[in-house]
Amino acid sequence: MISALFTYEFLQNAFLSGLIIGVIAPLLGLFIVVRRLALIADALSHVALAGIAGSLFLSQSVLMFSALNPVYLGMASAVGGSLLIEKLRGAYKHFEELAIPIILSTGIGFGAIFISLAKGFGSDLVGYLFGSVSAVSRQDLWVVVIIAVVVVAFIRFFYKEMFALSFDKEYAKVSGINGKFIQIVFMIIVALVIGASMRIVGILLVSSLMTIPVAAAMQLAKSFKGALVYSIVIGELSVLIGLFSAFHLDIAPGGTIVITSIIILLLVLGWTKMKGKQPSKKAKEEFA
Repeated sequence: MISALFTYEFLQNAFLSGLIIGVIAPLLGLFIVVRRLALIADALSHVALAGIAGSLFLSQSVLMFSALNPVYLGMASAVGGSLLIEKLRGAYKHFEELAIPIILSTGIGFGAIFISLAKGFGSDLVGYLFGSVSAVSRQDLWVVVIIAVVVVAFIRFFYKEMFALSFDKEYAKVSGINGKFIQIVFMIIVALVIGASMRIVGILLVSSLMTIPVAAAMQLAKSFKGALVYSIVIGELSVLIGLFSAFHLDIAPGGTIVITSIIILLLVLGWTKMKGKQPSKKAKEEFA
């Protein structure tokens, strides 16, 4: 694959996109996990699926949509889903978790309708569902780069606010932090990352890259910042090993990336159990 990287543009696009996604997905994933919102990524990925299926259907039915990249409608759908989740969480203040299955079910429903209505895009849809090394274009790469810049800028400028909102909402409120605004922006960014990652990891598997490296990192880290670093390292390892495996085995990269992250998680769990390693008191307090 190393020599092929210097020859084929699609491999360069896939490799660079994967490297970037391996950073930004676990980076956001840690904040998702510690706020006990892990299933939100699943819900938004299914909404993105509805957008992708709808775009592919429209490209067959309406001429003006034939040249539209389905990724854009998928990302727009995910952003819309993120806003609806926040709206529903506000409506069900004492049962906020209800918002997630409602939106997830809506995404699955619309996705099933569009898939059944449309004909002849089976191979295209499989690529979006499970990822495809050959399908990543230069345009897709630039979309990933732009979203990565947005993610890093958001975490850089709102790290303290996000940390406070994740562990002590009351303190954040007393401190004057605009939690509602930051939460909405955060959800939109999560939706954009899910949309940008679908080419490499696949719609149905992208949530795994946001949560599984974090699960492994939390077994190793002694602090929240340590968990951030471990999450990114494990995410990058999962993407790199997964992409190399997918290329040589000629299979969907999403599956190999996720299984790699699962193997790493199992190794970490086995190692911590063998060593009898326990999280530090500080880590216990931060992840409580």
